Amino acid sequence: MEEQQPKTGKFALNYGLLSGLISMVFGVMLYTQNMHYETSTAVIVISIVILAAIIFFAINAFKKANGGYLTITEALKVAVGIALVGAIVSLIYQFVLTTFIEPDFMDKAMELAKPKAMANNPNMTEEQWEQGVEMQKSFAWIQYPILLIMNCVLGLVLGLITGLILKKSKADY
Repeated sequence: MEEQQPKTGKFALNYGLLSGLISMVFGVMLYTQNMHYETSTAVIVISIVILAAIIFFAINAFKKANGGYLTITEALKVAVGIALVGAIVSLIYQFVLTTFIEPDFMDKAMELAKPKAMANNPNMTEEQWEQGVEMQKSFAWIQYPILLIMNCVLGLVLGLITGLILKKSKADY
């Protein structure tokens, strides 16, 4: 009797939803602290560590469910799936935040970025600044596919590293 092999998609979906939920909680925490305008290194590192931990636990759980065996391909499927599902949930939260909860998000973000931009470019006129702001607003939608792709690439890298650490092949006999 052959043993039923677990599905990578099930692990990717479950842990991806967990990743997205944790990212949403982290986003709400940043929002309540009025830190959601910042893209500081600490926030990025914390987000990557959260994703890495979830990917590691998910791949390890898949390995246990698979009788202690894991291929790199399976690890990559689980990790990229988690990154994709988590990114979709996070982007839905970001969309709701910037569209419904705080519709003037882009204006406030630009207002906070203006002093730094003016300091870095002392020759910039007010008219040039306004043109740049309008251009950025018209291309704001591009952040969604870019973040989705970046998250999947990050999941690929984290999955490869985790897969190399945890891989165990079945005996050929």
